Amino acid sequence: MGLVPPVHAQRGAPQGPPPLPRAAAPIDLTGYWVSLVTDDWRWRMVAAPRGDVLYLPVNAEGRRAANEWDPAKDEAAGEQCRAYGAGGLMHLPGRLHITWQDDRTLVVEADAGTQTRLLHFDGAAPASEPASWQGYSMAQWELDGPAPGRRGRPMNVKPVHGSLKTVTTRLKRGYFRRNGVPYSENAVLTEYWTTLTDEGVDYLVVTNLLDDPTYLAQPYVRSVQFRKQPDNKGWKPTRCEAR
Repeated sequence: MGLVPPVHAQRGAPQGPPPLPRAAAPIDLTGYWVSLVTDDWRWRMVAAPRGDVLYLPVNAEGRRAANEWDPAKDEAAGEQCRAYGAGGLMHLPGRLHITWQDDRTLVVEADAGTQTRLLHFDGAAPASEPASWQGYSMAQWELDGPAPGRRGRPMNVKPVHGSLKTVTTRLKRGYFRRNGVPYSENAVLTEYWTTLTDEGVDYLVVTNLLDDPTYLAQPYVRSVQFRKQPDNKGWKPTRCEAR
């Protein structure tokens, strides 16, 4: 009579807990990146005139608010950073410095306005989280292939490529175009971060989807590109400017 293998052996050896987000990263976002202003130069490099909402899906309330933009009023209120919140920051020309704060948190520093975003892999915003310019960003990896542990893939084998998805809420009212085109405190910003390499040069592409029924007739979608730099050359934090 043959020996009967233990039940756990019949079902396969236990795989253990999944790796922490830092170890599980399918792409490397860390380092210094400089923005490539290949489109929308007219609106990204200078502040457009008040009321210029060309190509933006603003509703009637958004158009009204844009026509009432008053940078002097923002300065007097100490809100020069309205155009540097998460809803508009990535579209501003400048540089990013991305690092890991710990195994579950990515840090995205921008020299434009000296802003810092935290991308959290550990769930939703705490109930007590206050609204801020950068809001609260929930992060998760999205894999191009089967997730680890599925379809026979061992838990310790990384996919070839993937992307980062972030969803940002708890935002203060800000501008997604520097000339006062607004998003509200109810806005939700969804972003997809991915990398690619062309002729030995690494690029970061961030696709933004801003959803705000207060000021937008439909979600506003755009992509921005960055080129990786070998060091911090050109890194120059600046203050927020309202005009």
